[in-house]
Amino acid sequence: MSRIGRMPIAIPAEVTVDIAENNKVTVKGPKGTLERVLPAEMEIKQEDGKLYVNRPNDLKKMKSLHGLTRTLLNNMVIGVTEGFTKELEVNGVGYRASKQGKKLVLALGYSHPVEMEDPEGLESVVDANKIIVKGIDKEKVGQYAAEIRAKRAPEPYKGKGIKYVDEVIRRKVGKTGKK
Repeated sequence: MSRIGRMPIAIPAEVTVDIAENNKVTVKGPKGTLERVLPAEMEIKQEDGKLYVNRPNDLKKMKSLHGLTRTLLNNMVIGVTEGFTKELEVNGVGYRASKQGKKLVLALGYSHPVEMEDPEGLESVVDANKIIVKGIDKEKVGQYAAEIRAKRAPEPYKGKGIKYVDEVIRRKVGKTGKK
């Protein structure tokens, strides 16, 4: 039995969960509303303030979908109550980040500044050399953070570029002179 899929999801008092046909789930909370169509094979039940996910049989595909469905539901509930954040760090001489309205402007050593528009439902905050991406949809927050990082990924020699705050860059030794 899936250990993650078996666990019930507690629904906080300020959150409402609506399950329509074909497992279209709508979660409303203080931070906003999330909607998602989950795998139709899974049975989602709401009983006394908790959500339960059950699978029809023990085929490998159903076992895989069981844990996934439960995790997606849990992320929706957490998203509308607390929200999600990803922190990025800008390292390098002359590398800077700034905000202009809803635009994130990055100076990353290219001949031009890189401008990125904040997607719908997401917000980016610049604090010195840190960029913080906030939102209620975990998938979108992670995707936007990955797109920002991809504009100048950290290089292994000096560690210049944009990296996640908790990311560890494996450093390499540079070349040495002739003897």
